[in-house]
Amino acid sequence: MKDLLRTADLSRADVDLLLDTAADFAKTPLRSTDVLANRTVAIYMTKPSTRTRLASETAVAHLGGTPVFLREDDLQIGRGETIADTARIISGFASALIIRTFKQSDVNELGQWATIPVLNGLTDDDHPTQLLADWATIREVFGTDIAGRKFTYVGDGNNMAHAWLTMGAILGAHVVAATPSGKWAPDAGAIASAQAIAATTGGKVEVTNDPEAAAKGASVIYTDVWMSMGDPENERKEKLKALSPFAVTENLMSLSAKDSIFMHCLPAHRGEEVEASVIDGERSVIWREAYHRRTTIQACLYHLVRGELAGRA
Repeated sequence: MKDLLRTADLSRADVDLLLDTAADFAKTPLRSTDVLANRTVAIYMTKPSTRTRLASETAVAHLGGTPVFLREDDLQIGRGETIADTARIISGFASALIIRTFKQSDVNELGQWATIPVLNGLTDDDHPTQLLADWATIREVFGTDIAGRKFTYVGDGNNMAHAWLTMGAILGAHVVAATPSGKWAPDAGAIASAQAIAATTGGKVEVTNDPEAAAKGASVIYTDVWMSMGDPENERKEKLKALSPFAVTENLMSLSAKDSIFMHCLPAHRGEEVEASVIDGERSVIWREAYHRRTTIQACLYHLVRGELAGRA
């Protein structure tokens, strides 16, 4: 497997390998500084970023490499150069490419034409590196034995909902997404893909419009912002109204398991998708979760440049 373009590209063995390596990098960040020594990694972002940029540049540096950060106006794509040509050029200079952008099709095309590994740092459809960070955190808290546990996402049926269901399915977990119906529900194709994976791993994928039922007995309550980058501003009022029943409140958390944790991919809007007392409370693991953005991107680069990920059969 040359690239990590989608969460669904990963096999269970790949995820286990990446999470084990991330755990090692959490303990010893500089244990593999020769992997990218005297090499560069291009980091191309058309969406603003705090965690992905910091995590990516730090991960490259910890592997001994030099990150080269590129915005959209730093390249000639905006003036008509094709993605295929851009992929070929970057491949001639860098040893890997991390991209954070809007269209999944752009990431797929870069992967098609680049001769170096391409790592998806976020698209409108998916967010594989975030889910690896999430599960690195979950394993620190609960270990690898997740039998009998439920992992619940509550909120907008966006790229995070898609990735949440997919990664849970890969790991054979019981995962739930509680979202509004209609235009802010998860994509039907993403749900079907996750369910198909779960059928082969023993996982269970549920989608519901009932946040309280989803939260009941859950080991994790997870949410994301309600207005994502690129969402039409003229839909704000309608969207916030539709999502208001899905806010993570103290009451919702009280329905979860006694040892449950709260997770959020950040940035957060306290008072919208989550109460301040929840995100800043004792059950919240958001800072450790954010820290693992670095360890897991570092693990992805480590194994991709060494050609050690198999991908799904």
